[in-house]
Amino acid sequence: MAVLIRGGQVLAGTPATLRRADVLIEADRIAALGPGLTAPAGARVIEAADRIVLPGMGNAHTHAHGHLARGRVGSWTLEDLLSHSTANSGFRTPDDEYLSAAIGAIEMLKTGCTGAYDLYIAVPAITDETFAAVVQAYTDVGVRVVLAPAVADIVFYQTVPGLTDLLPPDLRRTVQDIQSSPTKGLLDLTERAIRRWHGGAEGRVRVAVAPTIPNQATDELLDGCAALAREYGVGIHTHLAESKVQVVESRRRWGKSIVARLADHHVLGPGFVGAHSVWLDDDDLRMLADAGAAVAHNPGSNLRLGVGIAPVREMLDRGLAVGLGTDGSTCADNQNLFEALRIASVISTVRFPHETARWLDADTVWGLATSGTARVMGQPGDLGALAPGRKADLALLRSDSIFLRPLADPVKALVYAETGASVDTVLVDGRVVLEQGRVTTVDETRIYARAQEAADRQRERAAAAWALAERLAPYVAAACRGAVATPLPINRFAAPTPTA
Repeated sequence: MAVLIRGGQVLAGTPATLRRADVLIEADRIAALGPGLTAPAGARVIEAADRIVLPGMGNAHTHAHGHLARGRVGSWTLEDLLSHSTANSGFRTPDDEYLSAAIGAIEMLKTGCTGAYDLYIAVPAITDETFAAVVQAYTDVGVRVVLAPAVADIVFYQTVPGLTDLLPPDLRRTVQDIQSSPTKGLLDLTERAIRRWHGGAEGRVRVAVAPTIPNQATDELLDGCAALAREYGVGIHTHLAESKVQVVESRRRWGKSIVARLADHHVLGPGFVGAHSVWLDDDDLRMLADAGAAVAHNPGSNLRLGVGIAPVREMLDRGLAVGLGTDGSTCADNQNLFEALRIASVISTVRFPHETARWLDADTVWGLATSGTARVMGQPGDLGALAPGRKADLALLRSDSIFLRPLADPVKALVYAETGASVDTVLVDGRVVLEQGRVTTVDETRIYARAQEAADRQRERAAAAWALAERLAPYVAAACRGAVATPLPINRFAAPTPTA
């Protein structure tokens, strides 16, 4: 069915500006944009005189599994979070994973986000059933997704330099008894996911390959992931140089940077996306740019976990495509890209004191969440802008919102003032999936009630795993402090590099 959005203030163009126009949608695409358009016979008409019409934003990096564990993370580093993975995300059923993905997708719609790149993780490992449940959740709610089964065949505790030597004998034995998943099984699962789900939900579901953290991937796994990406023409997404600990470990174990190791295994390319990418040096940035790769910037998560401030200005100066993400709800607490927009801009100012030309201004970060994430998701010609021929993924905001009045510059208002509370209506593929602030596709009240029950059950089941993670915490912290004291030629902290 055709849809005519009539009389709205449409944010379009480069740089983005507001103008009064109609938007005609036929099937899943924008057919025309301009004043005085005629609605075809039988078209649905949405009166938008008091609405601002935006391209749907894209979340460049999130985790479906994390939403069910929201609120459990205190003052943790990234390594603390990884050490608590079983406690936060283990002991779940496929229905639990469905609910976790669904509440995250609902939150994205309610804050104007129409698509996401999701590295889905399950503990101890993803199964065909849990992956199918997450696909179903995104399909039911109606959010576009690139979904990547995140896999690892090296146990996390083996990647923290010096940790084993610090552990008392009983904890050392416990950690050494943890077995990784077989490499072939992980690659087979990834291939089955691609073959079954890639292109599903009328193209709204795509599947990618995800060696979750390069330090937790053997050479065999990296080679296998690269081969699958080439064979099926899908993307590769990984957590790239997120923390200094990871960079120090890569140089200790393999004698080279993480990016250089990925290049050696032919992982880099136009379909490669590195999430976070905080601890990259000039050579790393050059290799990524030369490969045509992209970065998913997650400023809220980077600050929440204390990993540092990513060199986004340098990435953009090199021509790297950069998208904007929230990360999962355990490490960024919400899926609200409006919050990420503001953080991305204001945190850039501390890196370049009084060099305002190098700050990430409102237009730049708005581009990260729209055209930048469209590139990250591998759909630059379809997503991220309002124009004829583009996918009809868009959001309508109430123009009388307290966050948008008085309105001087719309992009500055969206980046610095809007919270997501003004979002009224959202369309994905030309279908209304949020109307007057309510999701139209699922019973969100029932889903949230079931999610609370699932979260409570999981926490009870994971009590022993939580106790183990808490026992390990001081040793993980001590090992990480030792690694962070290792000198590197770059510093991404907002303070001098600590010493041992």
